[in-house]
This record gives sequence, structure tokens and C-alpha cells, in this order.
Amino acid sequence: MRKISKLEVKLPQLPERKKVSAYARVSEEKGRTLHSLSAQISFYSSFIQSHSEWQYAGVYADEGISGTTDDRAEFRRMLEDCENGKIDIILTKSISRFARNTVDLLETVRHLKELDIEVRFEKENINSLSEDGELMLTLLASFAQEESRSTSENVKWAIRKGFEQGKTNSFCIYGYRWNGEQFNIVPEEAEVVRLIYDNFLKGLSAEQTEKQLDEMGIKSYTGGHFSNTSIRAILRQERYTGNILLQKTYVENHISHKTKINNGELPKYYAENTHPAIIDQETFDKVQAEIARRRELGVFANWSINTTCFTSKVKCCNCGASYRRSGKRQRKDSSDVYHIWTCRTKDSKGVSECHAKDVPEKMLQKYSAKVLGLEEFDEDVFLNEIEKIVVNGKDELIFHFYDGEIAAQKWKSTARTDCWSEERRKAWGKYQKGNKHAIGSKGRWLKDDKNSNS
Repeated sequence: MRKISKLEVKLPQLPERKKVSAYARVSEEKGRTLHSLSAQISFYSSFIQSHSEWQYAGVYADEGISGTTDDRAEFRRMLEDCENGKIDIILTKSISRFARNTVDLLETVRHLKELDIEVRFEKENINSLSEDGELMLTLLASFAQEESRSTSENVKWAIRKGFEQGKTNSFCIYGYRWNGEQFNIVPEEAEVVRLIYDNFLKGLSAEQTEKQLDEMGIKSYTGGHFSNTSIRAILRQERYTGNILLQKTYVENHISHKTKINNGELPKYYAENTHPAIIDQETFDKVQAEIARRRELGVFANWSINTTCFTSKVKCCNCGASYRRSGKRQRKDSSDVYHIWTCRTKDSKGVSECHAKDVPEKMLQKYSAKVLGLEEFDEDVFLNEIEKIVVNGKDELIFHFYDGEIAAQKWKSTARTDCWSEERRKAWGKYQKGNKHAIGSKGRWLKDDKNSNS
């Protein structure tokens, strides 16, 4: 008997396509431009899609920032997509584009290796999953890091030599435009700068000038809202005098690229008459002196803020915050206000954050007069003698004098009795008598109702 078997036709299994992406980065410090970044994105997009065995997973690109991982949004997004299984292979131009820090590079590559994700470095011709990939990466990344450090030091040296010779560089500043060689005045912006200085010397705060500029429709250098922060920066900017203080800041190192204020770590250079002035030197000096005066006065410098002699002087022993003043009327129909001082932390965040005791203003006045040896409280004497009052626990006020003397006073709040004036006592008595009469009448009504129901 003949045996016949049916043969099933098996379709050829196509290999699974690898999900391939690319990472690109340009750096402003080396003169890279947006065009360069666009060219890289275009190249990698076409290159990946030209391979039939690859599946295009996108191009991740960061513009004009350093090679540190923490600051690169697109780089972080790419790593998240790797974690989510969206990428199998990453293409990048070179080690220096991927990361300049050797430790950062190796940690990233090793993590991707654990996810079975391959990184291909075009310039160095290295595959991170190959046997000698990590060794080559370690060596070449060290060279790249040293090259970056050397380049950074050379750039710093050139800039500092320029500072020594009084040479400045381009700088975005309201009121001027840089023409490649020097700052030129923008007349309409210069008028705004003069207004800001004039307002300040007239006693107006930065917030008041901010409101005025907003009403005038004047925009900042970037075309946005003219903030009080920008106004304060303009008031401190010596470039408006036509002179420049060079090396006020410096870059910490070539890896972090963090800018730090120069507090004497490096020499500063003062270059005079480098460009046309908007503000004369005398006006600028007056403004700096006024800034220092207001800083010393603190909140008392701003006359628009309602202050008393105790403002900024009453401190909490628990959290160190200043106390703030609040008040409430003794009666709805009374003009008398009873003021209490409360720890700011407690007032804004609640007793769970700070349980400091409130202090009636009358107690502050009473014990201030006592430690000052006065029969009655005197604001002027208090301001001249007392530096601060520390509220300690439930029953102690510690007075710190400007001459270094410290005096502690035990105190007990008499708020309940203090607020009971003779007038208020009479009013309360009438109120209670009226309520008692109403309750008595109601009681009789209830009794009558019961009798009617019986």
C-alpha cells in the first residue's frame, strides 16, 4: 500500500530588525551652530533608514551644552527609551560627543551593556559589546577628557591674557548692542536705564519700577516681562558707566562648566573708557551707596511696607525665623486693634513645623521698657539699643543689645485680661443678660408646651 505524506510549506523566517537610534550634540564653546546639528540629524536619519535590516528609532540631539549627562535632556530621554526597550543600537559620532567624563562614559556604557544595547562610536570605530570595547573606550575616553581639559585651559589662558590687557568680549546687556568690537548704545533702551537709576535715587523700589515699566509697555532684552530681578541687575552693572570690571566670575572646571562668583580666587581687572557711557560715574556711585544703605536697613528701607520697631527684631528660638505681626479688633464696632506677634514658620506652615509661642505686642513693649530701665516704652531708644529679641520657650524673652549685653526676662501673657476694657465688660454684661433672659423665656415656653400637651 502506497503511503503519502503531506509536506507543509514553511515560510522563511525573516530576522528581527534591530531598533537603531543615534545621538548627536553640538557645543557652543567650539563654535558649533544649529546648522551643524541639523546636518547631523539629517545624516543619521538617512543613514539608519537606508539599512533594510534596521528599524528607525529616532535621533536624539542636544544643542549648545556640555557633555555632562546631568544637563542633557535628550540624552536622558534616550536612556529612558533604552530602559523601556525601544532601542537596540545607538550610533554616535565620537566619544567626546557621547560623554567627556571617563567615569560617566563607562557607567553609561556598562548600564546599556546590561540591557544588551550596543553603542557604536563612528570616529574611534568601537563597538561597546565587543570583547575589547570597554578597554578601548577607557583609554580613548581618558585621552578625550585630557584633550578637553587642555583645550579648556588654553581658552581660559587666552581670555585671562585679554583681561590683563583690558580686552572685553561680547556680552548681552540691555541698552547696548555688541558690533564685534565694542558696545554701541541703543538710544530708546538707554532712556529706560536712566529711568531705572532715577527712580531708585528717588526712593522707588525695584517692584514699583517694574510696575511702571509694565504699564509703559516696555519689554526686557529678550522681549519678555521686565522683572524686578533684571532691574536690580541693571542697578549693579558697572558697564553702564563706560567701564568694565573683568573676571567677576569664572568657570570652575571643564567637566561641570559651573560658573562661580570670583571672591578673590582670581585677580580682577578694571578697564576704563572701553565704550560709551549711559550713566555717569557719580550717579552710579550714589546708587551703589543707596543699595548698601537699604541692605543694612532691610525691610525698613522699603517705605511701602508697613513696619514697626519690632519688625525683623523678634526671632524664634526653635527655627530661627522672624516673627510677623497680625492684629484683630477687640469688638466688631471698635477701632481698637489687639496685635500679636507670631513665628513666620508657624504662621505659614502650622504648629507641626514650629510650636513657638505667640507674643502680644503689649508684652514686647512692657518687657522692652523694663530691660531698658524706662517707665514707658520708647521706640527710638529700643531701635538704638536692642539688636533682637529671641522668644525662648513659653515664658522667656532674651534681649540682645548692640553692645553685646544679653538680658533674659520671664513673662506671662495677660492677653485675656488686657483685652477686657471697662467698656467691653459692660457690653459683655448686657449681652449675657439678654441671652439669659431669652433662655429663661424659652424655658417657660417649653414648660407651657408640656402642660398644654398633658
